[in-house]
Amino acid sequence: MWGLRSSTLANIFLLLSVAMNFSVSHVSASKQFQNETDRLALLEFKNQIHDDPFGALNSWNHSQHHCRWEGVTCSTRHQRVIALTLRQKQFSGTISPQVGNLSFMRSIQLGESQFHGGIPQEFGRLFRLRVLNLSHNAISGKIPVNLSYCLELIYISLTGNNLEGKIPIDQLSNLKKLKRIGFNNNNLTGEIPSSIGNLSSLTSLSLAFNNLEGNLPMEMGLLRRLSFLAATENKLSGIIPASIFNSSAITAIAVGGNSFHGSLPTNIGLTLPNLQALYVGGNNFYGSLPTSITNASGLEILDLPNNKFAGQIPTNLGDLTNLQKLNLDTNLFGGNSTGDLDFIASLTNCSGLRIFSLGYNKFGGNIPRVMANLSNQLAALYLGGNQLSGTIPEGGHSKRFWQITKFAISKSIPK
Repeated sequence: MWGLRSSTLANIFLLLSVAMNFSVSHVSASKQFQNETDRLALLEFKNQIHDDPFGALNSWNHSQHHCRWEGVTCSTRHQRVIALTLRQKQFSGTISPQVGNLSFMRSIQLGESQFHGGIPQEFGRLFRLRVLNLSHNAISGKIPVNLSYCLELIYISLTGNNLEGKIPIDQLSNLKKLKRIGFNNNNLTGEIPSSIGNLSSLTSLSLAFNNLEGNLPMEMGLLRRLSFLAATENKLSGIIPASIFNSSAITAIAVGGNSFHGSLPTNIGLTLPNLQALYVGGNNFYGSLPTSITNASGLEILDLPNNKFAGQIPTNLGDLTNLQKLNLDTNLFGGNSTGDLDFIASLTNCSGLRIFSLGYNKFGGNIPRVMANLSNQLAALYLGGNQLSGTIPEGGHSKRFWQITKFAISKSIPK
């Protein structure tokens, strides 16, 4: 009886041992298969690159685990590829669709190379992807709508490529975690859809140097976290929505080189207290420079050239003590009269002022003596094309003042 019982127990232990070994073997094989999927995807990525001038992919061989290859980062727990960081490597080639098999991928950074071809639709399978940086390559085609499946995306930069077609904002508007978009310096066309207002986490939007047209949608004012807006050098028109000027988080607005019109809000310095840079040159803006602008105490760049602004400059403009660039060139400021340049006295408070341009306006009267006391950081001063008179001011910086103004001022002083 005992023998039979002992035999039965032995068989049970044997079955348990086999089952456990099978389970461990199965898990090991499964993990190995996952790792093999990642390794093969990386090798296919390498195969699509026909020029690697810095030898960045020399380590991508069978002599070591792919998690040790240059530019590859794996998770500690699963040993799955979570980041591909190969910036400024000057690769030539295309981006393999097999990258879409790297299902644990969180960050792809392949900027500053010579990749061409399109962005693989398979990127839409990277459900964990947070960062996509393909900037400054030669990538063409359209922005894949499949990126709308990458719900964890926080940052996407496609700057400096040859992308064309419309921005698929309608599809991308469900990316509720998206904070930064960089689509500038491409060949994008069409209008900016109103659905952009659904990107509630957006802090930075850069669409400059494209061929976008139409108006800025008023729904952009719904982006309460937006701090940086760049739409320079497009074909945009209309009036800047008041909702944008009421977004207190804004630190920079760059909309130069379009066909916008209208005037700056009289309370701009109150509604945009954190403003650091305002670029609106090369449009059709008119009206005066609001006195409230001085309430934006952190303003560093005020760039208003080639518009139709008129009237006098606030005499306390120098309250903007952080001002580095003041460009009022080619407008209708001033009244060809004494006192037009009274505001310059306050600019002596701007110790970091480097660029100061008043050219081609209606400024009149004498060149104020206090001009010689402007910032010793001043590198460019333009006064030409006005009705100024008088002599070059003497003062603490008079010699340096003459050096930087002797050309620019020549057209201002009547002979």
